[in-house]
Amino acid sequence: QVQLVESGGGLVQAGGSLRLSCAASGIIFSINVMGWYRQAPGKQRELVATITSAGSTNYADSVKGRFTISRDNAKNTAHLQMNSLKPEDTAVYYCNANLLVSLTSRYREVWGQGTLVTVSS
Repeated sequence: QVQLVESGGGLVQAGGSLRLSCAASGIIFSINVMGWYRQAPGKQRELVATITSAGSTNYADSVKGRFTISRDNAKNTAHLQMNSLKPEDTAVYYCNANLLVSLTSRYREVWGQGTLVTVSS
């Protein structure tokens, strides 16, 4: 089974930075899109940023200009550089990948376990 393993979460002061990492493992033919989502207590899970295999990116308005998503296709990894963090960024951050395990397989959605980011004021 394909798994996504996340790392980099933690506690940081407002204005600080964190870098989240996501590594996909298992039998993978290709990864179309990788993304980061987050969910704060009492709120719906929301998209933070996505990146295609070609490098096209998309960001939520709330993080645009502060966060940067990147990926290494050879390593099947994605990263989220978070700068100028705000208390409202506090949430569990989830890595997501849309991928193929073989050329003839269907696309499948895989989620990481989530990593907690806490921003103190």
